[in-house]
Amino acid sequence: MDPVIIVGAGPVGLTLALALARQEVPSVVLDEGPGKDEPRLARTVVLREDTTALMERLTGAPLAEAGAHWAGWRAMRRKQVMREVTFDDAAEESEGREGASNPAPLHIAQHVLTGALRAALADERLVKVAVDSRLDAIEQEASGVTAHTRGPKGTWWRGSYVVGCDGPRSTVRKLQDIRFPGRTAVERHAVAALRTELPWDGQALLHRMPPWRTSGPSGGEVTGRPLPDGVWRLDWLLPPGKDLVTPELLVARIRETLAGWTGGETPPYELLDTGVHTVHHRLARRWRVGRVFLAGDAAHCLGTLGTHGLDEGLRDADNLAWKLASAWHHGPYEALLDSYQAERRAIVAARLRAADQALPLLRGGGGLRAYVPGSARGHDALLMDGHLGQGAIGAPGTYADSPLAPGDLEGEVPVDTPRGAPIMDVRVTAEDGSFVQLRDRLGRGALLVLLIAPGTGVWERKHWATAGIMPRLAAAVTALPYPAELLVAESYPGASAHSVLLVRPDGHLVTALSGVRPADLYAAAEAALGGPAQSARSAKGAEETEEAGAAAGSR
Repeated sequence: MDPVIIVGAGPVGLTLALALARQEVPSVVLDEGPGKDEPRLARTVVLREDTTALMERLTGAPLAEAGAHWAGWRAMRRKQVMREVTFDDAAEESEGREGASNPAPLHIAQHVLTGALRAALADERLVKVAVDSRLDAIEQEASGVTAHTRGPKGTWWRGSYVVGCDGPRSTVRKLQDIRFPGRTAVERHAVAALRTELPWDGQALLHRMPPWRTSGPSGGEVTGRPLPDGVWRLDWLLPPGKDLVTPELLVARIRETLAGWTGGETPPYELLDTGVHTVHHRLARRWRVGRVFLAGDAAHCLGTLGTHGLDEGLRDADNLAWKLASAWHHGPYEALLDSYQAERRAIVAARLRAADQALPLLRGGGGLRAYVPGSARGHDALLMDGHLGQGAIGAPGTYADSPLAPGDLEGEVPVDTPRGAPIMDVRVTAEDGSFVQLRDRLGRGALLVLLIAPGTGVWERKHWATAGIMPRLAAAVTALPYPAELLVAESYPGASAHSVLLVRPDGHLVTALSGVRPADLYAAAEAALGGPAQSARSAKGAEETEEAGAAAGSR
């Protein structure tokens, strides 16, 4: 079968190529550039904990060492600290501070992340990166798709699917005549990356209405976020309009901000990079047209109020990869492929709505509401949600209302992870008896079936793999309508002993069941694939599952 054609060699396109390769699906990445990225410390990304784990799993690189996990977060208004969060779990438990359930996000330069992805792809036999290849035509057929590139290496490329990861000005989107409505320049920020010493070692800072500024939206707003090696990214919210950010203006902002934060004269600093970051709000009407898909900035633009736009793009790639892999290996199944748009577009649309609703409150200027007791603290909490990936504005969405969600199951039980939400990471025993992390088993093109069995961690697998409910559960897993891996864990938050969790290949919980229930397990797996499986055994799947489980249980 022909490879998947990925248009765009940014982080989303490269992530999708690696995710497909991990599931034995070949791809061609069309890169209109020279195949390398300019180092820009003023262009950084913030990744949530599970997205960081995804990137490290795909690249094999310790990204945490190349970026900065913040020690905490501080929100200030004028001279007052309004809110402070620490990410040190031990300190939080002993001192009762906020954030005990909020792992630190990772702040990393985008070119470092892209470089790690390119390095991983360099040794990947299933991925071909075609540089200096600019797309200018797409032709779809029932059996595949053809893409044409122009330039020094212009040619026709034959593929099974095309995925446009080519940014907000996406050629793929335009060739498919997909509308991209929204708002332009919702926010603008002047950005500087510099090396200096600030009073908050490793702690990110949001400062609203700093006392040295009396003009601009809400009296001014500046964010300071640390990077490794004493480097900080500083962002100043600019007033509406298209006024130029001159070097003189930016240097003045740097000097007054550093002096204000250190309580004296401007400390020594080394200016490393500058830029202007403009945030747009846009959402493509369709994310799929036949064999053509959109992902990342080609499908959506967001990022106001500190929200993490690239993090959402990487989640697009993770969601789409296993569905394309299933179609590539087992034949196209339209309900499963359609679920990509249904799940991901709904999540992004909800975040855009939440940000649009909060913007008038947070950017509406002064007036009476600025003096209403509690309003400032509430506004700071909303902004913190965006920056830290929490709440309606910033939290990753769940697929509870997904078309892949199973119906009511008789044996379903609640756990601390809601249905459709990303799983928590726990230590598990794999089928070969090795101890691994649960997230390490994701992205391999298989469902995960996790049995909660206290006490198994202290015994060799050979002593319990054939005991109790294990044979019946193993038989049920073998009979599922999709490849699945059986794992065992000592515990999982909120799960009782002998609970069985079904997890999608992208790490979202399908269901949790009380004990071994082959029929429920089969029904949930079938739903997670979009409905009745396309294999011949689907017609007798549930019956075979029950029979195999009963036979195993009687041995």
